[in-house]
Amino acid sequence: MQDNLKQVGELLRDSKRVLFITGAGVSAESGIPTFRGTAAAFPDGRTEEGEPFEHVLSGSTFLLEPKLSWKYFFRLELSLRGKQPNAAHLAMADLQTSERSVCIATQNIDGLHQLAGSRFVLELHGNLRRIICPGCEYREYLETFEGMSPLPLCPTCRSVLRPDAVLYEESLPEDVYDQFEAEQTRGFDLIFSVETTSVFHYVTQPIFAAVDRRVPVVEINPEETLVSNLVDLRFDEPAGKIMQALVEAAGSP
Repeated sequence: MQDNLKQVGELLRDSKRVLFITGAGVSAESGIPTFRGTAAAFPDGRTEEGEPFEHVLSGSTFLLEPKLSWKYFFRLELSLRGKQPNAAHLAMADLQTSERSVCIATQNIDGLHQLAGSRFVLELHGNLRRIICPGCEYREYLETFEGMSPLPLCPTCRSVLRPDAVLYEESLPEDVYDQFEAEQTRGFDLIFSVETTSVFHYVTQPIFAAVDRRVPVVEINPEETLVSNLVDLRFDEPAGKIMQALVEAAGSP
């Protein structure tokens, strides 16, 4: 592993534009549960009502039964409350320099990359605590949902408010996706896939494109994914440990 760390450290030192694509595993190291698994928010994939969590957190359910969706928005926000950036978040922020731009395209909706100090974050799935109104331009950012009505209404137009997060059945936010594509067109010198299952096309497409262009790709994930056999270098340990080591390797001549 030391040879790989040294090699990636050299790549980082030579890179002017770096992309990190991050998934739920990064936030899990901060104690935020993933949706699936034994320690997940929905261990068996279902809610108390016996419905698949994808159903209650879908755009169609929010339109038809917004109070049911909000029941689980509240629970998701509670799982984020008090959580802090971990070593992986902090390391990515530390890699920003005046000579190296670090772009983070994240599927996480917790805002921990920004809290860690990362300045260029593309929130592909939005942000749970950014509240918006579907009926008008009202929006606000809430540090906590504590004290909110079980069915919060817009103070301007009385429409049911919602988190500015991508629900199941919904498309990515167009402005964010367009910016992500524009950054890819500008090109990156080095790409990391970090603790993401790599099942969505907008996560795998930059990696496929990088492979075609012979741009180095590094994967950090204890589990193998759909792109594991394509990447140039792979670390099968948690992101916090590896990212800390990479910061040290990048700073060593």
